[in-house]
Amino acid sequence: MPRHGRFVVVGHPQHIVSRGNNRQAIFCCNKDYSFYLEKLKAGCEKYGVELHSYVLMTNHVHLMMTPLNEDSISKLMQMQGRYYVQYFNYTYKRTGTLFEGRYKATLIDTERYLLTCMRYIELNPVRANMVKGLSDYPWSSYHFNAAGDRNDLLTPHSEYLSLGLTKEERLSAYRDLFRVHLCEREVAEIRESTNKGWVLGSERFKDMIEEQLSRKLAPLDRGGDRRSKAFVENRIK
Repeated sequence: MPRHGRFVVVGHPQHIVSRGNNRQAIFCCNKDYSFYLEKLKAGCEKYGVELHSYVLMTNHVHLMMTPLNEDSISKLMQMQGRYYVQYFNYTYKRTGTLFEGRYKATLIDTERYLLTCMRYIELNPVRANMVKGLSDYPWSSYHFNAAGDRNDLLTPHSEYLSLGLTKEERLSAYRDLFRVHLCEREVAEIRESTNKGWVLGSERFKDMIEEQLSRKLAPLDRGGDRRSKAFVENRIK
């Protein structure tokens, strides 16, 4: 079955997930996390990608990024995989693949879903019962977005900046978002959209993306729409 191309719109953020092959660990010590972030920063600068939030888990990563060029993210992830796999295999005296095939990507409806998806990303360590509080986990963007710690990796998105007129207002407003738990429906929607490579957004947003890309966002039912004029004409041919 042919692989479907990812939905990419320059200037629109994407939620990226990259997992270890067979759910194996891709980080074993602090040096591994640091090396991954070091190369991620270099790749963002080289290929024109703005990183808004992230979390590095033991066997997978979540990234919220906006591409400044159509192939920005694909080139970044290709470079990231190449450098990190070489580093990991050399460090741990292993060979072969490390990541599970292609990375997953979801185009995000900025206005409605961006901040929700950022919370979903940064809440991963708590959902996995790795820590009790978000501030206890060092390998996420929460410390920048909620506490104001310096992090040269990150570029605040306009939706984040709209949370307040000053830095302190934004930090406080962002922390307040975490007082409301993500409901199961929101979590399931984000997971399904990411795993299947769908667009995450309102119907209006999806219609806009379909028109902009001249491409359907979801496959037709098996065999296509048999009542449509196009289907009948193609069958006659």
